[in-house]
Amino acid sequence: MAEFELYVGVDWATVMHQVCCLDPAGRILKQIQVPHSGAGLAMLVTELTSFGIPADRIAVAIERPDGAIVDGLLQHGFQVFAVNPKQLDRFRDRHTVAGAKDDRRDALVAGDALRTDRAAFRRVTDEDPRLVQLRELSRLHGELEQELVRLANRLREQLLRFYPELLKLCPAANEPWLWQLLTMTPTPKEAQRVPLARWRALLREHRIRRFSAEELAAVVQAPPLPVSPGTLAAVTEHIEFLVPRLRLVRDQLTHAARRLDSVLAALATGEAEAREHRDVTVLRSLPGVGRVVAATMLGEASQLLAARDYQTLRAHAGVAPVTRQSGKGHHVVIRRSCNHRLRDAVFHWARNSIRLDERSRAQYTRLRQRHGYARALRGLGDRLLGLLVAMLASGTLYDPARRRVVHA
Repeated sequence: MAEFELYVGVDWATVMHQVCCLDPAGRILKQIQVPHSGAGLAMLVTELTSFGIPADRIAVAIERPDGAIVDGLLQHGFQVFAVNPKQLDRFRDRHTVAGAKDDRRDALVAGDALRTDRAAFRRVTDEDPRLVQLRELSRLHGELEQELVRLANRLREQLLRFYPELLKLCPAANEPWLWQLLTMTPTPKEAQRVPLARWRALLREHRIRRFSAEELAAVVQAPPLPVSPGTLAAVTEHIEFLVPRLRLVRDQLTHAARRLDSVLAALATGEAEAREHRDVTVLRSLPGVGRVVAATMLGEASQLLAARDYQTLRAHAGVAPVTRQSGKGHHVVIRRSCNHRLRDAVFHWARNSIRLDERSRAQYTRLRQRHGYARALRGLGDRLLGLLVAMLASGTLYDPARRRVVHA
């Protein structure tokens, strides 16, 4: 008896989902459209249960592993399988070689491919709600970091127009003391009249010790750039709009970092029988794994870590190279198709481990004798992922004394 009695292909969309139902022999039983709404998803559940087949005997194929339609199907007990859109595009060639594409055919291709090639699909399961929250927070944290850099670059460009001296003390224009200085004294002429005691108070408030108040006073009292009154007024007004946005994004970034810490702590102190809770402690014991790397690893690859699937994990992280061999040709190239958030996390993890761990630094040094900087870090990241999976499988924390040096 087949494991599933009904195969369903869903062509996901933002407005209208196309659904195709097939029997185990591949015959089309029903094709429907359901709107992306609460009523539409309820109608889909009703249509699937109308066959009189238990929900756990119905397999649903879809291109994405998350979203409202996936959550709704899982809550009703249906078995959901996700497939990479590129793989689904290859399966489409089985049904037509003319390159024709429409939603009805895509739903049919998804359901039929699940029936014949289930190994190409990944089963989707319910996640710990805190892992979902962690994933969202880690992505938000990354977006806020990017937004802070963008706004700071805009401020830097404005300072280059009329006040470049300040960039000698804060080249990136991304520190709160500089924003407060620009609020206190928007123009070089006003800054020259500020007493030294006020500069001391500013530096003391922001705990700046890399330069003194006298050095700051010397910089702001240097001869300013000659600019027209119109340019000065326009630039200072632009900065008046930029500084509050910079402060807001920085405050939100700080709050997001605290939320990441609290969610990670809640996962680490969770119930003993939940595997993800133990995984947090193991992951954070590795050198170079901080708040952001741990949150990204757990949020973007929780199922792979839970399955201890090293090969798929290294492919998703982009550290597994792609080999292209045909005849006499043999090329090994970087993997472009991957989870880029996961790739960035592993890259920074490897870079930090060089500073903190002697064994990682030795492996990196050997790799650098044959490869460039980025390739060596990817190789080190690959080894760290292998070490992480081995530690998760054995449930042990990182101990540098037990780790052997693996020669490249």
